[in-house]
Amino acid sequence: MADVIFLSASVPDPKRAPQFAATADPVAITAAVTALVYVTLGRRLLVWGGHPAITPMIWVAAESMDVDYATWVKLYQSKFFEDDFPEENARFGNVVFVDPVDNDRRASLRSMRDRMFQEQRFQAAVFIGGMEGILEEHELFHHYQPDAAVVPVASTGGATLELASRTVPASSDLRTDLDYVALFHRQLHIQTREQRYRQPKDQPADMAERLYRRGG
Repeated sequence: MADVIFLSASVPDPKRAPQFAATADPVAITAAVTALVYVTLGRRLLVWGGHPAITPMIWVAAESMDVDYATWVKLYQSKFFEDDFPEENARFGNVVFVDPVDNDRRASLRSMRDRMFQEQRFQAAVFIGGMEGILEEHELFHHYQPDAAVVPVASTGGATLELASRTVPASSDLRTDLDYVALFHRQLHIQTREQRYRQPKDQPADMAERLYRRGG
């Protein structure tokens, strides 16, 4: 089974969360999400909770890559938001729908997140932009996955900037490096020489066997 990366990301809504929208950089958020898909797809399983702004970004990036993307991503979606599902949901073959809880938004989100964090063993969590949900997901992720790495991309702003203030030093490349492809290779310990595989079942367990051979 491929290693698993969790993504928590959104573009802050100025009306709902003006304090997070004030620091968020939508261009950087899009660039970071796209870079994460580029670095991980075909190498790591990417898991996220469905978001109407983020799921389409992931679809656009995944569509251009020569792998069976439906097997390399796993999308969790609460049925509480069924009326607002992005059409891209239908394009991912690995969607887990979680029943709502008493028509309660907060409880429904918690139920979805509980299931998402209990059903996988994660290597790392990447946080990009976002609103209060970023902070809630980080707290719950750490509860269920205390040994996993946490990668808050502070340069994208939003709630991730607040999270980074608690977890990374001021000199961290997570604050300063806008080359997100290189950043994720470093932070997630994914070598640039690591090959992509069409499906997770094709990926060797031995890391040495995954690398492109030099010379030849």
